[in-house]
Amino acid sequence: MDTGSTAWILASTAAVSLMVPGLALFYGGMTAARSTLNMIMMTFGSVALVGCIWVLYGYSAAFGNSIGGAGLLGDVGEYLGMKGVITDDPSAVIPASLFAAFQALFAALTAALICGAISDRIKFGAWMVFTGIWVTVVYLPVAHWVFAFDSEGVVGGWIVNDLHVVDFAGGTAVHINAGAAALAMVLVIGKRNGWPAKQSRPHNLPFVMLGAGILWFGWFGFNGGSALAAGNAASVVVLNTFAATCSALLGWLLVEKLRDGHATSLGGASGVIAGLVAITPACGAVSPVGALALGAVAGAVCALAVGLKYRFGYDDSLDVVGVHLVGGVLGTLLVGLLGTAEAPSARDGLLYGGGFKLLGQQTVGALAVLFYSFTLTWLIAKALDKTMGLRVSADAEREGLDVALHAESAYDLLGGSRGGTPQPAGATSSAAHDPGAPFSGHRRQEATVSQAE
Repeated sequence: MDTGSTAWILASTAAVSLMVPGLALFYGGMTAARSTLNMIMMTFGSVALVGCIWVLYGYSAAFGNSIGGAGLLGDVGEYLGMKGVITDDPSAVIPASLFAAFQALFAALTAALICGAISDRIKFGAWMVFTGIWVTVVYLPVAHWVFAFDSEGVVGGWIVNDLHVVDFAGGTAVHINAGAAALAMVLVIGKRNGWPAKQSRPHNLPFVMLGAGILWFGWFGFNGGSALAAGNAASVVVLNTFAATCSALLGWLLVEKLRDGHATSLGGASGVIAGLVAITPACGAVSPVGALALGAVAGAVCALAVGLKYRFGYDDSLDVVGVHLVGGVLGTLLVGLLGTAEAPSARDGLLYGGGFKLLGQQTVGALAVLFYSFTLTWLIAKALDKTMGLRVSADAEREGLDVALHAESAYDLLGGSRGGTPQPAGATSSAAHDPGAPFSGHRRQEATVSQAE
């Protein structure tokens, strides 16, 4: 047992856990004031549900011995209820229980990412049911494909072991997976009432910036902890993660400045996330200069990609598709160009004399996850919409989901009597703010919506 590596993964797990409130603040600040608690509740609710599933059968399905040796799904019964996971194994580098906890947060955060695309219009109960089914049917198989390495007597997933895709920390299993699922959900549930004619702005940009900063901090554990040891690999990954995020932020702001004449805090926060997403698969595969190049490209491309929803007419509320799907695909493919054998992943890409082989492998892996996630998510969403219904009523959407679904208000500006209880009818507050509005690049217009609380 390597106590130094164990301490590092313990610290990384704690850092990744802080990404949960970071994501809640990031998403919550971008939503309408009247629905921000609902967004935070969807984030925390999905994390809690996935955590329970992970203990019961999720870890076994993701990291158990591959059923039939096909590399498609782990044996659900092998670690059922974490059977045998908490037993001390002195030959292991880190405890199996610690690895299980670390990976539980990957599963939980991947599911939580999806809710940003469908804010302001989905039932909370329907979201929770969807999360449970989606994690079981979509995330667990994909996690097995990407994260389960072959070991002595154990067969892992086909993408990592047979296709030999380089994905250090989850560009495919996390970001492409969540981004493709978000697109499918948006297409099934439909646009918000009045979108895109009625546009509005984020209700709390300091929340957005704070959330992005917390996510940036947690991502050092997310990527660095994926080395599963305290050493040079983790150190290179942390350096590359920092470098790519810095250049992505600048790349996004440069696009805004050239296109719109000014750089924005919302753009800066979005650039941070775009860089973190793109470097996730590549953090152990590129040099620090390569990380700078990758981040700059990701920041610029994602800044342009978020506008595609207006061209193609899909209402991706918080730009999950434009940032996570596009950024995840971009980062995964750029490994095939910028990968260097000097980095921990030890694979040369096209620009380092490695030819097209790695680029081809990265492309197949990215497309396989994208199409699997999109197709299965669309089918799940369609089935739920036909049975229990996904969408809130038009009145609830107008009133705001905080009051309609949770009987609470995020901001008691009028001095409510107790604990978030909504004000009587007739009290009003302004401002549904939609980050999808195209001001400052991709969000320019504003609408003020009066609401009864």
